[in-house]
Amino acid sequence: MAVIEALDVHKTYRRFRKPPKAALAGIDLVVEEGGVHGFLGPNGSGKTTLLRCLLGLARADSGDMRILNAAVPKRLPAVIGTVGALLESPAFFPPYSGRSNLTLLATSQRISHQRVDDVLELVGLTDAATDKVKGYSLGMRQRLAIAAALLKAPQVLILDEPSNGLDPAGMKEVRELLRQLGNTGTTVLVSSHLLGEVQQICDDVTIVSHGRLVTSGAVRDVLAARSTGDVRVEVADLTTAQRVLFDAGITSEILDAGLVARAVADPSTVTKALAEANLYLSALTPIQADLEQAFLELTSDEPAIEGDVA
Repeated sequence: MAVIEALDVHKTYRRFRKPPKAALAGIDLVVEEGGVHGFLGPNGSGKTTLLRCLLGLARADSGDMRILNAAVPKRLPAVIGTVGALLESPAFFPPYSGRSNLTLLATSQRISHQRVDDVLELVGLTDAATDKVKGYSLGMRQRLAIAAALLKAPQVLILDEPSNGLDPAGMKEVRELLRQLGNTGTTVLVSSHLLGEVQQICDDVTIVSHGRLVTSGAVRDVLAARSTGDVRVEVADLTTAQRVLFDAGITSEILDAGLVARAVADPSTVTKALAEANLYLSALTPIQADLEQAFLELTSDEPAIEGDVA
């Protein structure tokens, strides 16, 4: 079941003494229930604009949007209590402690104060809970913002660049937290420019560019569609191996990493050709496409929206 749907959504910003700027040009986004869904696109591609429209913070010009089957924005108040979100820079009271800030939020939303301690532990801020927020690092503030988004124990969690400002240890903690939430039934939609992070935690991905959908699907399927069939060949005599493969009709190239056979439909043909020449492999490894390669390939040639001056 889809818990987030945005179909053919358009949004144009009017600007003082400048031409209008088209932010969304018929964009689509469908997020199924459960797991972690990555939402990717270059800067200015419309990701944050669409998230703001879904959360009622901006109004789309046209299109159909739904969260938990409730039409947005008309019926958003009926489901917003089950949606947690972190968009852009979080705002807290600097002179107050992290726990005090979350307690104020919990009180305003009639949430048990026990939940405050629960989310502080989830994001790894228990030891700093009584410290004033003005002394927090950027990464600590980001974790506090994620804790605030989790206060409601939401069914749907929408995060825009949740790893912003985090050091490697903090990024690992957030990655494990989002994966845990996705595995236990929360639907997590995460917008990020850290493609390596997305590849590690996301089940599905949507890639957009210039306000349009480029591709969407399971991460493994998106990567499989970009597979080149190249394999890395580890063998003692690279030059002879390259000649043998050439005679067998297989193109290869000697690189710093060793011998790479190009566009191999069946890796056993490499093994067979080399074995018949008494050259024996120490390893034969398929070269997998990664999300960064797929992202760059899919977005590099996307035409700009007519009227988009960005």
